[in-house]
Amino acid sequence: MSERLQPGDTAPAFTLPDADGNEVSLAAHKGRKVIVYFYPAALTPGCTKQACDFTDNLDALTTAGYDVIGVSPDKPEKLAKFRDKESLKVTLVGDPSKETLEAYGAFGEKKLYGKVVTGVIRSTIVVDEDGKVEHAFYNVKATGHVAKIMRDLGV
Repeated sequence: MSERLQPGDTAPAFTLPDADGNEVSLAAHKGRKVIVYFYPAALTPGCTKQACDFTDNLDALTTAGYDVIGVSPDKPEKLAKFRDKESLKVTLVGDPSKETLEAYGAFGEKKLYGKVVTGVIRSTIVVDEDGKVEHAFYNVKATGHVAKIMRDLGV
């Protein structure tokens, strides 16, 4: 299992395809704070709720200086379907190789309905303007998580 990130760590660099197949990199956001959230799968109930919460609060987050990037192991075609079906405004990127998920400690063993399985660990990492981890939240709930992050960040 990959190591979890801690505040002060350098956020692992990544360049991943978005829903339209365009490359999105963490480096392109240097100088802005970035909320990178990891979710198991597009078009599932919990992930839809979380993505809609981020979309609903995107203006407030952007105004406070935060960009939002959602990462899942999905391919761009599925991300596009997800974005269009739910009218999502957050940037969604796919990591089918799971390299970025692993680098962020967001892939590994987790409990699912009492069983230990290997998969995406719902996580949110807040990266500061210099590319350092400011906050690292692991095993978060899909519902209510965005409101909690906003409270924690003072947004």
